[in-house]
Amino acid sequence: MKNFSTAALPPLFSALFSCLLFASNISTARADGPVPAAACAFLPNAPDQHVVVRGDTLWDISAKFLQHPWCWPTVWGLNREQIQNPHWIYPGQIVLFDRVAKRLRLAGQSDMHPIPQNQPSPTTRLAPRIRAQAMDALAIPTISAERLAPFLVRPLAVTETELAQAPVIMASADDRVFLSRHDVAYVRGELKDKQHFQVMRPGKPLRDPDTHAVMGYEAVYLGVVKLDRAAQKKDEAHRFIVSETQEEMQVGDRLVPLQPIKSLHAAPHLPARQVSARIMSIYGGGTQSGQDQVVSINRGASEGIDEGSVLELQHAGKIMRDPTDHGNPVRLPDARIGNLLIFRVFEHLAYGLIMQVTDVVAVGDVARSPE
Repeated sequence: MKNFSTAALPPLFSALFSCLLFASNISTARADGPVPAAACAFLPNAPDQHVVVRGDTLWDISAKFLQHPWCWPTVWGLNREQIQNPHWIYPGQIVLFDRVAKRLRLAGQSDMHPIPQNQPSPTTRLAPRIRAQAMDALAIPTISAERLAPFLVRPLAVTETELAQAPVIMASADDRVFLSRHDVAYVRGELKDKQHFQVMRPGKPLRDPDTHAVMGYEAVYLGVVKLDRAAQKKDEAHRFIVSETQEEMQVGDRLVPLQPIKSLHAAPHLPARQVSARIMSIYGGGTQSGQDQVVSINRGASEGIDEGSVLELQHAGKIMRDPTDHGNPVRLPDARIGNLLIFRVFEHLAYGLIMQVTDVVAVGDVARSPE
């Protein structure tokens, strides 16, 4: 099985010097304790360098160097703030492996002045300068935008409180049962000065496998509506136009503000503290999933999970009766099957993308801090 790693990047400061090298004393601290050096070993066949190209991701690059995906912040010496708000790495930059110091660094002046691929590299002006252009759009994401984009902007889960507070479609023009593109929908509720909304319908309940409590409801994405005329009186409805549909909308469906398109840039890392979670659901239905599928877990921000956290997926060990000990019950060890990269976090639940698995992932499987 191919080993994957995680990428987080050193700070890239506005240029005051013509090149940048990282401090030689790389921290080996992690948020919940020291990481053993052996745990963050480099691959035996790690290359001396890697030239970043368009289409690369932090996860892909780390897979070329490290045995474990959550070690990237350690070998770069990133602190907690840098993990959550990393400076960017761009196509054209070179990641170097310093085999003596056992660390990674960026090489050359391109560290300071990343150049878009469709622009020629400067060859004559060598003086340091500050780039005024925002470079975020050119920075490589943690994972492929195509794989995560819909899940980063669409509603995934909704709580009872959020359902109660969300604007709701209360009628349609011409009493249509189902609404499609260009149809008119009448909405009641507080818009909070927003004009573009996603329409969702609460789906199956998300139950904690341990307590069986309902943590929320899976949000079924239906499409997008745009405000056409806001209510002028307290007892008046807002008028919306359906601008995009994935599924037919109807009376009773709820509105949530449209989120801006974004990518995941948080450096993959260990959770802030030890976490032991369970798979609650497979997004889109079913009881089993595999590589590149999305699952929810029963732990969230309150339990130390944040965007970019990497958890180890395991099959929960079965409880069997020991025939050599009068049939007394004994639990078999959990079996590691892959990694889970967290990309959306709520208060008590989170969503992750299944990475590099050797077996199917099932509802009830374990997702815990790597050991």
